[in-house]
Amino acid sequence: MNFDYFIPTRILFGAGSLNKLESESLPGTKALIVISAGKSMRQNGYLDRLITLLKQRNIDYVIYDRILPNPIKSHVMEAAALAKKERCDFIIGLGGGSSIDSAKSIAVMAKNPGDYWDYIGSGSGKGLPTTFGALPVVAITTTAGTGTEADPWTVITKEETREKIGFGNRHTFPALSIVDPELMLSVPPHLTAYQGFDAFFHSSEGYIATTANPISDVLALKSIELIARYLPEAVKDGKNLEARTQVALANTLAGMVESLSSCTSEHSMEHALSAYHPDIAHGAGLIMLSEAYHSFFLEKTPERYIDMAKAMGEDITQIPSSNKPAAFIKALIKLQKACGVDDLKMSGYGILKSEIPALAENAWHAMGGLFKVDPYNLSMDETIQIMTRAYC
Repeated sequence: MNFDYFIPTRILFGAGSLNKLESESLPGTKALIVISAGKSMRQNGYLDRLITLLKQRNIDYVIYDRILPNPIKSHVMEAAALAKKERCDFIIGLGGGSSIDSAKSIAVMAKNPGDYWDYIGSGSGKGLPTTFGALPVVAITTTAGTGTEADPWTVITKEETREKIGFGNRHTFPALSIVDPELMLSVPPHLTAYQGFDAFFHSSEGYIATTANPISDVLALKSIELIARYLPEAVKDGKNLEARTQVALANTLAGMVESLSSCTSEHSMEHALSAYHPDIAHGAGLIMLSEAYHSFFLEKTPERYIDMAKAMGEDITQIPSSNKPAAFIKALIKLQKACGVDDLKMSGYGILKSEIPALAENAWHAMGGLFKVDPYNLSMDETIQIMTRAYC
């Protein structure tokens, strides 16, 4: 029953929320705008809208537009150097989780000396404190997947060692987040599904983690309920603003879950997959692992899986008690089928079965801390078994 509630981010949620930047207080007078290397922020007019709003406020800006879907350390360092050179006093992350995560990491390195990996607390990181804090971050999310607008976490890959590691502290919470579902209407169906499942697993993992608490539990179950109900609708009709809004809400709630509880080793395993194979979308990797992973843990915390099955709309009243937890797996597969992602295969992304021991080792090396909050202490052999069962 013990918990520490700390989510200092101001969140403006709802259709049309981006326009509130016309009057909302911003944390500086010159921004580094961080966007992906893709074309969507420009093609959809989101960057132009942001620039117009900043100009109305007489706020200067510089653009950094090289962020990859799986962000890398060298880009964090490059963008931080730009922020210093241009004397930017805050960072705006515009886009999906990769851009906002990068904005947080850039904000840290714009204020602290040395290399970004000096501050990473696992893998080959040195775990140094961010003594000088971070520049303020404004998060403007155009996807519903990572919940990064409501948590302090950022995930960056050190490309030369293939370490994909999460990092965050009290300095890396966004000062302000804009969650405008109208900005999500252009996300294509497959990415909508991948992102929605990322949010789903943030909540489901946060619910089974040993760090779960009464506040995170409430948020996690509501997030799971909304995703199970509305994600298929958002995938089927991306212009359905009601479905987009509900999934966006589920995603923000999932971010809050991650602020109060934690991911589990499912995320460690996926980070290894996409560290070695960067073309794997994070949510897609989680989907591929999910049935094998959660089937393993069903009997380790059965009541928790029963709760989640109920939140997903499963009627378990007629199911024998011993089989009730498995209703979650049934609901999970049903949701994947409804979203058209039930046929994802590791082999389809070039992963070899022979790689699995190395991937499992990487998961433990880079993100071993998440194994410590699992409801059961996995061994390395069991980690390999789960990843092998997920392989096809």
